[in-house]
Amino acid sequence: MKHIAISGNIGSGKTTLANKLSKHFNWRLELESVDDNPYLEDFYKDMKRWAFHLQIYFLNSRFNQVQKIRDNHETTIQDRTIYEDAYIFAANLFKSGMISPRDYDNYLNIFKSMISIVEPPDLLVYLKADIPKLVNNIQKRGRDYENLMQLEYLRNLNQHYEDWISTYDLGKLLIIDVNGLDIVDKVEDFALVVDRIDVELNGLFSDGY
Repeated sequence: MKHIAISGNIGSGKTTLANKLSKHFNWRLELESVDDNPYLEDFYKDMKRWAFHLQIYFLNSRFNQVQKIRDNHETTIQDRTIYEDAYIFAANLFKSGMISPRDYDNYLNIFKSMISIVEPPDLLVYLKADIPKLVNNIQKRGRDYENLMQLEYLRNLNQHYEDWISTYDLGKLLIIDVNGLDIVDKVEDFALVVDRIDVELNGLFSDGY
């Protein structure tokens, strides 16, 4: 069994890549709970009111995902990690004043309890994308509530991602710069990503897992 996770900012192409890799490698797929999230649309309308609720929902959803992944014997690819919920999104909302210190402390205590029994992914794939790439992808998929998203929010998230990835040491890490790639319409771009992941997987599977 292997756990491969795709990380990256909103609009970096995580879900698209996770879907394509799942089909290519015949992996089990765990997607982020977006369409059925009861807080997401409200959050983009009023971040301060709904930030804590949204983050708790995502944290619980991701924890349940990780438990399912570890209980399952199939190789699984996951769209976003539990670490991003805390180190990127909740941290950014706290620093932006959208989550109060009291609520943030409560959130972190729940997160610490969860990760004490969570194993990190065997391979983390980080999709590095600049703001124009993110905005272009967000506009392409046309989710109404995302049109309310401010550029400053995306920029702050990107900085949090760069800071987190620069210190990530929980397992194997593969960074893929997707700014010049189009894995949907260009077969050669997807093949390039597959080749890079293959190299990492060969090391994982030869380690006796």
